Amino acid sequence: MRRHLMPALVMAAVLSLGVTAIASATQTTARVGNLVLTFGGNISPKQLPRNEYVPIASNVFGKIATSDSATHPPPSAFRETVIDVDKDIRVNVKGYPTCSEGKLTARNTAAALKVCGNSVLGEGLAHAGIAFPEQPEIKVTSPITIFNGGEKGGKVTLLIHTFITVPAPAAIVTTVTISRKGSGLHTVAKIPVIAGGSGSVLDFSFKLGKTYSYKGKKIGYLEARCPDGAFQVSAPKTVFKNEAKESGGASQTVLKNVKLAIPCTPKG
Repeated sequence: MRRHLMPALVMAAVLSLGVTAIASATQTTARVGNLVLTFGGNISPKQLPRNEYVPIASNVFGKIATSDSATHPPPSAFRETVIDVDKDIRVNVKGYPTCSEGKLTARNTAAALKVCGNSVLGEGLAHAGIAFPEQPEIKVTSPITIFNGGEKGGKVTLLIHTFITVPAPAAIVTTVTISRKGSGLHTVAKIPVIAGGSGSVLDFSFKLGKTYSYKGKKIGYLEARCPDGAFQVSAPKTVFKNEAKESGGASQTVLKNVKLAIPCTPKG
């Protein structure tokens, strides 16, 4: 699989917390019950060869809200997503420095960068909402840092690190695993419980993409080609759970079959 795995182009749509407007981005919105999920992104450069893979960078964003704009996302906190991507995007991991989840779990952003700064693949901003019973919601802002977790057993791992200070200082490390499925890519992201289940992802945005040298050749961590004018992305399953066991909410809510086509321009 080596050069045929893709990190968070899609996963992004599913992980972390915090949103900024991204110019010229493509997005989609899906709803289940009172929950509304919006995600999207773009790539640069947009003009790409039809058959040759070249380095790219990707901007990704997402937002989780409620249809009445008044209710905090819990009791349906974002916990897991499955994303499939077509074969025209791939990732190179050979020769790129790696980090482990254990090195990130108890560290704030500055400390995480100190021990694993050479394995960073992307950065951004996230927001989470902490809503304890009968208390106003607390909105928490945190940097997003994406680290390369390496490749093992045919799977590539991304580690998405955020750090909150409310209700107590804590690192949140989202694990993303990427493997091959047919001719494309299969990605699974698992988001940890936040603040004992009272915390919920609200939005996120980040940029992903590094160019580095391997065996004397410059390659991109993210690479893509554009034979047909679009990258096809689908999310067959996104899971929200009532971790805080709040009344009035289902124990689990599943959003199915969300699709997105991110445009590119073929050249050559």
